[in-house]
Amino acid sequence: MGSRRFEIPPDVRDAAIAVGVTAALLITGASGQRSAASHEAVGYALLAAGGLALAARRRAPVPVLAVTGLCAVGYQAAGFDVPVVAFLFAVYAAVREGHRTLAVVASVALIAVLPLGALISLHDVGEAYARARGALEIAWLLAAGAAGEALRQAERRADEAERTREETARRRADEERLHIARELHDSLTHQISVIKVQSEVAVHVARRRGEHVPEALLAIQEAGREASRELRATLEALRDDDTSPPPGLDHVPELVKRAGTNGLETTLTVEGQPYDVPAALERTAYRIVQESLRNVARHAAATSATVLVDYRGDAVVVRVDDNGRATAADPPPPGIGLLGMRERVTALGGRLRAEPRTAGGFTVEAELPAERAS
Repeated sequence: MGSRRFEIPPDVRDAAIAVGVTAALLITGASGQRSAASHEAVGYALLAAGGLALAARRRAPVPVLAVTGLCAVGYQAAGFDVPVVAFLFAVYAAVREGHRTLAVVASVALIAVLPLGALISLHDVGEAYARARGALEIAWLLAAGAAGEALRQAERRADEAERTREETARRRADEERLHIARELHDSLTHQISVIKVQSEVAVHVARRRGEHVPEALLAIQEAGREASRELRATLEALRDDDTSPPPGLDHVPELVKRAGTNGLETTLTVEGQPYDVPAALERTAYRIVQESLRNVARHAAATSATVLVDYRGDAVVVRVDDNGRATAADPPPPGIGLLGMRERVTALGGRLRAEPRTAGGFTVEAELPAERAS
């Protein structure tokens, strides 16, 4: 087993950087020289506020840029000759998030305003400008901005590479699925068709001659028909790609109507207010109803079935009940269809219940978490 690399959450990293910068600013302020007109309490408060504001630099880069800039001017005015390190971090964060123009404007404004702040505490224009130049070197701002821009570009390229990999994998999966469909169609479909036709001809000839039709021959005929239907459904599923709209909840009434034409009395009930849901949920709900009605028609010996689609606040529930022969004492064996349903539902983080009803018959109920599509 490969070792899992431990990663510190971004919020924790930001908080640690904010605390470290705050400590550095306070230490520098305590050890540096201050003018006679200094206001220590105000200066220390502004140093701390500017540093701690960096904890929110990732979530709110523009407000943090403004706060650190104002704090820098404020503690210069309070008599603290401390470099504006917090503002440099804020410039870096703003550029990284794409606010390049705003970061440049804020930097130029700070360069212009810092001497005024220093002048308040020094009352000497030359010394005020000297302190301002020492507090904020233009090269530092350029370096912070360049670092933020470089990291932003690197992250964007990484996102594009990841998106390209996902698209390539999806395209390869589609190609493989269609290749399997062609292979099945070219080989297995032909063989099953031969078996189906030959068995039907044999049954027809025997009946026409008035001969007894062996049970084995009838079983082969029925198995051929069943295999042909299953293979056709499998090929349809394999060829059902993103080039055509996938069936969804809007197509459920067609399933119910089709089941009624095949001799199964089927009703559909829709509860709640329908709303837009993700395509994956639509498709899964449709497949569950489709497979459940198919199982009812083939295996349940039922005369009626009910389909429920319930739109709830945080989930869509689909349920299919029948009045077939299944009982709690004699439940039907789990088949491939139920296994496929469970896999589909689990993939969406939902729950599937498939079991005999107390009054007889069988119930398939899927609860699918619904994040409403915008």
